[in-house]
Amino acid sequence: MTVLDRPPVRASAPVPRTAARARRPRGAGLTPWLFLAPGMILFLAAIIYPMMQAFQMSLYDWKVLKGLSSEFLGFDNYRRAFDDPIFWRALVNSGVYMAITVPIQVVLGLLVAILLNRKAPARALFRVLFYLPVVTSWVVVSLMFKYLFADNGVINWALRDVTGLTDGNISWLGDRWTAMAAISVLGIWKGVGWSMMIFLAALQGVPRDLEESAAVDGAGALARFRAVTLPAIFPALAFVVVMLVIGGFNVFTSVLVMTDGGPAQQTQVLLTYMYQLAFADGEYGYGAAMAVLLTIAVFIISILQLRAFRGRMGSAT
Repeated sequence: MTVLDRPPVRASAPVPRTAARARRPRGAGLTPWLFLAPGMILFLAAIIYPMMQAFQMSLYDWKVLKGLSSEFLGFDNYRRAFDDPIFWRALVNSGVYMAITVPIQVVLGLLVAILLNRKAPARALFRVLFYLPVVTSWVVVSLMFKYLFADNGVINWALRDVTGLTDGNISWLGDRWTAMAAISVLGIWKGVGWSMMIFLAALQGVPRDLEESAAVDGAGALARFRAVTLPAIFPALAFVVVMLVIGGFNVFTSVLVMTDGGPAQQTQVLLTYMYQLAFADGEYGYGAAMAVLLTIAVFIISILQLRAFRGRMGSAT
């Protein structure tokens, strides 16, 4: 008997969806939600509720002392922020810090990761040394850099007495832009190790056979990096840039310790200005309004970055 002579096999009737659902254990659909519930509760308690509370505070002249009533102001705190020159100066300073630190941390972190991804003597030791600033206390390293850039600090001593490049001391922390440069140097020194570790993990996932094939085809080191390595680590690059931008707008401890927003409010950034308004001046409602504006700005910037990177990753694939 050939295959054509065989009698046709009747297909079994499909099981109705209602019957399949009837055999499913009762409450099985709730199981995923039970696993998600702790994380969702934590997210609501730690993120959503404080954001809603901050927005509520921003609509009032908020008082924290008992016996004092909070006056409803509506959106007056937001209008006040847009007319506040210190707010705009703090926004510019935060943007300058972000614009300086993010590209340098990305480039240096990637270069160090490429070097330490190769087989070299004491490679593990250098990885630890580059990552060590990441785990040090912000307060400790900020105090260290404050003394380094003081009028009689090591930097001025090296420029004046060792190299002879200057005749006197430079007031690094007494001028707006030199102070922001010193604070940015601290941010770069402390953050390069973090981006290095992310890039290092991504580089170890790059297929070696593709790099070897490109090398056999005559591609140089730069061509292999552009054609093979960069597309492979692009998701890690996108993650690093987005996180560094968010961190750049949230710079706080280094500014507070090194300059405290001075001189004359010249080095205020958004978080230090909010801190001063809330905990030094007692203007909790106005500080909360600035926090809401910062959250909205960072959210919009992050969404735009993710959209741009998503389009780039889609075109690469």
